[in-house]
Amino acid sequence: MIKRIIQEKIEKELFGGKIIIIYGARRVGKTTLAKQILAKYKDRGSYFNCEVLSVQEALSKPEPKMIKDYLGGAKLIVLDEAQRIKNIGLILKVFIDAYPETQILATGSSSFDLANKINEPLTGRKIVFNLYPFSLEEVACGAGIAEIETVIEKILRFGLYPEIFPEGEESALKRLNEIANSYLFKDILNFEGIKKSGIILKLLQLLALQVGNEVSYNELASKLGINRLTVEKYIDILEQCFIVFRLNSFGRNLRNEITKSIKIYFYDLGIRNNLINNYNRLAIRNDAGYLWENFCIAERIKRNHYHNAYFNNYFWRTYDQKEIDYIEEAGGKIFAYEFKFGKENAKKPAKFLEAYSDSEFKTINRDNYYEFLLQS
Repeated sequence: MIKRIIQEKIEKELFGGKIIIIYGARRVGKTTLAKQILAKYKDRGSYFNCEVLSVQEALSKPEPKMIKDYLGGAKLIVLDEAQRIKNIGLILKVFIDAYPETQILATGSSSFDLANKINEPLTGRKIVFNLYPFSLEEVACGAGIAEIETVIEKILRFGLYPEIFPEGEESALKRLNEIANSYLFKDILNFEGIKKSGIILKLLQLLALQVGNEVSYNELASKLGINRLTVEKYIDILEQCFIVFRLNSFGRNLRNEITKSIKIYFYDLGIRNNLINNYNRLAIRNDAGYLWENFCIAERIKRNHYHNAYFNNYFWRTYDQKEIDYIEEAGGKIFAYEFKFGKENAKKPAKFLEAYSDSEFKTINRDNYYEFLLQS
């Protein structure tokens, strides 16, 4: 079984008087992770599935004694899919204030929903972790570059969902269809005002086809027959549900920099490929470079998050078509990266390096990606 990087970090925070919250998309392994932690406490731990109606009803009132009586005397309590509990933030607040010796570990499939219900009531009372599909670091687990190379194409075609990665192609396809059709929209469609799954699907398909390219809200709105504000709202929710993430454009010094544009990438390429029904081998695809770009950026973001490396993330482009795929900024330092699916090196962006003299530039290709994603 592949060990998740955040497991040890979570275990170090247990019994510190805080609610532990794990956010993540459905099927990325939140339940498995919570149960692995719980297993170490045996009879001192209890698990509750908050999608069960009886659990929702029992935890519906902010009465500490009633909650305690229902949850029992366990020291560690897992509330799985906690966003299904009405007023969950208030419920957890009154409980932890009354019984600080009890550790609550709550998982939620949508940070948009769960965070809105938790942030204010649990100010100063929570520690939050994000869980993504497997990271390259997790599946590599100390393996050498030769061994990692054997799974790269599989990752770019079928992604890194825990139940997908170990499977062969036929089984991976079947399970990806199940995740996409049964789970992908489950939380999204629970949000108030989102009733048309067809629009969400079309939006995701359009975004899947534009990976690596700038996205226009107005163009998407026109193609979908909805207004721009609705497009922005849907993309925000897709991001909060850990399906996609945005990069904003970077610009400060040059007059012709594009500073009000975005790119959108997918946390998992298996989901992206499912949306456009393309699992072809990379040698016959015309989007292999974009897949590589999405893969490198998503894996870098996972790695930075898991290791508490805090960067502002951007891309860069000018009106005369000069561009850089990915930029990280922290502590007054700028790091610029261009991604190449082969082994070639990108031409150094002289204009950018001149404008931002405190910056560094590097090409990430098949010769050095493991350093960028596993070692740096």
